[in-house]
Amino acid sequence: MSTTTRLNHAFYNAPELPLAPGTRYVLMSDCHRGSGTSSDNFLKNQHLYFAALKYYYRNGFSYIELGDGDELWENRSMENIIEIHSNVFWMFSLFHKENRLHMLYGNHDIKKRNKRYIDKNCSTYFCTETQCSMPLFPDLTFHEGLILRSVQAPERALYLTHGHQASLLNSTFWPLSQFFVRYLWRPLENFGVLDPTSAAKNYTVKNKCEERLSHWANTQKKILITGHTHRPVLPTEPAYYYNTGSCVHPRCITCIEVENCSLTLVKWTMTAHADSSLYVAREVLSGPVALFRPYSCVLPEDIP
Repeated sequence: MSTTTRLNHAFYNAPELPLAPGTRYVLMSDCHRGSGTSSDNFLKNQHLYFAALKYYYRNGFSYIELGDGDELWENRSMENIIEIHSNVFWMFSLFHKENRLHMLYGNHDIKKRNKRYIDKNCSTYFCTETQCSMPLFPDLTFHEGLILRSVQAPERALYLTHGHQASLLNSTFWPLSQFFVRYLWRPLENFGVLDPTSAAKNYTVKNKCEERLSHWANTQKKILITGHTHRPVLPTEPAYYYNTGSCVHPRCITCIEVENCSLTLVKWTMTAHADSSLYVAREVLSGPVALFRPYSCVLPEDIP
C-alpha cells in the first residue's frame, strides 16, 4: 500500500469531535513513556509533562494523544510503564472521567489497536496513594485517526493521526522494525549509536516522511496534524501540514493547542526566576494561526 492509501485508511470511519470557537484541545505526541530504565527517554521530561497536564486539566482542555504515548517496542510490559508513571496515568483517569481523553496509536504502541490488549492492560492501575487498584480508562478505544470537524462549517476539518503511515517499515512491516529496535538498536543506543531507520533520529528519513505527509495533505486539501518525526511544524500562515513535535526533546516538550479555532505551537520547559528558583514555563513558539473566522474557515486556498 502507498502512503496515500494508508492515510486514507486511517481516516476511513474515523471518530469525529466538534470544533467550535469555545472548544479547547491540546495535541501531544511521542511521549514514549518507558519503564524507568536508562533507555526511558520520557524520564528527563516527566516533570514538565505532568505540569503541562495539570495546566490543561485545570483550564478545560481535552487531551488528544497522537500515538507513541508508551514505548511498547522496547518494553514488553504495559503494567510496568503504568506503575513507573502512575502520576501521569492518574491524570489520564481524571480526563477520562470527564470525557476529555482521546487516544490514538502510533507505530511504537500499535498493540493498542487491539481492544483485548487495552482491556487487559489499561482498564485499571495500582494507585500508590490508596494502595489498591483503581479504574484507569475502561472502555477506551485507541484509534488510528481522529477528525476535529467545524460545527459552523462541516466541510472544514482537522485530520489527526500519528504519521507512521508515511513509512512502509513503520506501518506495514512494523513487527520487523520492533524486532530490530528491541534487540539491536536499544542496546546500541547506550553506546551512542542511533537507529538509522527512525524518523525521529535520522534526518534523511525524517525529511522523506514529512514530504510524504505534506504531499498527502496538499493533494487532498486537508489540514493534517501528526507527530512521528518529533520535529514541530506550525507555519505562521495557514497551511495544510502541521506537527506537534514530541515530549522527548532534550530540554522541553512541545505540543499544539487548538483554541478559538486557532492553532498555537507551545513549548514547556524549565526556566529560572531572577532569584534563581526554578519553575516550569509555558512558551509560545508559533501562532496562534487562525484557521476559522466567525461562520467561515480560512484555508490556504482562501489566501489571495
